[in-house]
Amino acid sequence: MSSDARAELQRFLEAHPETRHFDVFLHDLNTVERGKRLDRGGIETAYRSGMLLPGSMFALDVLGGTVQATGLGFDDGDADRPCRPIPGTLVPVPWQKDHLAQLQVTMHEPDGRAFYGDPRHVLASALARLTALGFTPVVAIEYEFYFVDLERGADGLPQPPRGPLTGRREFRTQINAMTDLNEYSAVLSQITRDCGTQEVPATSALPEYGPGQYEVNLQHLPDALAACDQALRFKRIVKSVARAHGIDATFLAKPYREMAGSGLHIHLSLLDREGHNIFACDDPAAHAPLRQAVAGLLDSMADGMAICAPGPNSFRRFRSEAYVPLTPSWSINNRGSAVRVPVSDAANRRIEYRQAGADANPYLVLAWMLAGIHHGLTKRLEAPPPVSGNAYTQAGGAPLPTHWAVAVERFAASAFAREYLGERFARLYATVKRAELDEFNTHVTPLECAWYLGPL
Repeated sequence: MSSDARAELQRFLEAHPETRHFDVFLHDLNTVERGKRLDRGGIETAYRSGMLLPGSMFALDVLGGTVQATGLGFDDGDADRPCRPIPGTLVPVPWQKDHLAQLQVTMHEPDGRAFYGDPRHVLASALARLTALGFTPVVAIEYEFYFVDLERGADGLPQPPRGPLTGRREFRTQINAMTDLNEYSAVLSQITRDCGTQEVPATSALPEYGPGQYEVNLQHLPDALAACDQALRFKRIVKSVARAHGIDATFLAKPYREMAGSGLHIHLSLLDREGHNIFACDDPAAHAPLRQAVAGLLDSMADGMAICAPGPNSFRRFRSEAYVPLTPSWSINNRGSAVRVPVSDAANRRIEYRQAGADANPYLVLAWMLAGIHHGLTKRLEAPPPVSGNAYTQAGGAPLPTHWAVAVERFAASAFAREYLGERFARLYATVKRAELDEFNTHVTPLECAWYLGPL
């Protein structure tokens, strides 16, 4: 245990003598939390030598079954590996009444090397490439999500909750409606308080298009890894606080057919060694570093669709004029494009990456984004002209693969993915997604029976 880790643990134990148990977990490929609950002796062991979990944590499909074709199940003896604490993630769990705390960890090999299947290490590797060029990404993450009823509708699908104040279910669309903020004020206020307790810098909350849909922005941070750690803590806070208030929360990309989808948008600027933003400019369309970074993002976008849209529901977001990109296009202040340069002063110029759904793994989405930027800057790629007006009626490159099977196979064949994410990880991710796809396709749905059972 390093002296810094020992000091962090000691400070927490002294400040929280009443805390007896600790949820210690990592996030798998689908961002499902996997781990153990430890007592005070166990948390000291986790800091000293790591908490053991099998490497198959990263071979699990979304249902929790091990995909044996990855080689991390029986072929590996389901071998344990030490999971070590992430600095700064030991925090209280304020929504629990029994003095619980939590800790995020990453998986390593027994000899201390990073375990190739852990998405956080994949991000660290992508980050190291930009760091080697003298650049530091400044990252801010936006999440959209829905509050939904604990009970499903008669069709088995999600339904909006009854408003805490009115008792009504809302099926309307009212973007930025302040009455909706008032309706869920108690829930949102507790989310904000608990974010403060867990050191998650949430800066604003706004009602989005769908009933019970909200967007929360997290503070920009010159630490890409910590930004994603915080984003995943935020998801846990939202789901847990919603449950405490008798409702549910979902980061499913498209819970309702006729309503807006939920995205994971990442804002990024890039500092040089002197701390200057290399994207700073008055005219983004004429600024070479920004155009090169954008060009790399657009050039790699199609190969990364399986990262940004990890499951079948993810692809239901991709509809014309739904503020979701259908082509690899960029713009200045236009939400119809895949990459947007938002309104800002010259010094704070940044890129917004709008491709990913809220169900995507932020470590992997940001790793893919950093890879694209590195690709564009080092190859000095040239971006096409930015789109303006209706982005859905303009040519913006070849259409993105908006079907799950096509996206998975595109990723599996991607030399870019193998280069930037590592060959072993790219193969692992593709294998798990193929297995999920195969299992999903074996299920008979009510819709296909309704459409085809009678006529055939």
